[in-house]
Amino acid sequence: MKSLRRILAVLMLVAAAGCGLLPDSNTQEGRRSTMDMQQGAETADGILQQTLAGITPPLSWQHGPSTDRGCAAANNSETGTGTATRRIEVLTIVSEERRGSLLGVIERHWRALGYKITSVNPSKKMPAVFASTPDDFRLGVTVGDTGQFIFNITTPCFRDASVSAPHTKANTPARSGLYPHRPDIHDDFWSATTPAP
Repeated sequence: MKSLRRILAVLMLVAAAGCGLLPDSNTQEGRRSTMDMQQGAETADGILQQTLAGITPPLSWQHGPSTDRGCAAANNSETGTGTATRRIEVLTIVSEERRGSLLGVIERHWRALGYKITSVNPSKKMPAVFASTPDDFRLGVTVGDTGQFIFNITTPCFRDASVSAPHTKANTPARSGLYPHRPDIHDDFWSATTPAP
């Protein structure tokens, strides 16, 4: 009798999977049900590294603070899920004349990767570009009041898990003091005070 129940349970599971009642790990919903917050943070790190790799000449950067928080349901009850946010600060001096060019490079790169540009702040002093990936990771690049470029990315809600610091190695030594730091590394292209060719 027990073996008959097992067989029926397996058959029901197979039927549910075939009918699409179980999440498919190849879909957005399926990935959300199988990924945890640490895996989401690692995916976010990869997206940020892919973004930096699309910028030439390369920028000098370091990690900003990583944060995470729980996701709440509409009635404020806990859901057993949470999001992680990763940040990168650029320490290359990007002149006012080259900031628009760098933002344009980033926006075009994100579009080429299939990301949706969700908002653009055209402010002359503190411009920004925001985007989302097909998996609903939310990206942003903002320019601070002293010209510092800051990238941030927030994951969708994934299964609750502890989140470690990024494993990717920054290409500048860690800085002490208040975040964000003032950019102080000269680059012949990005720091030039003439418009980009």
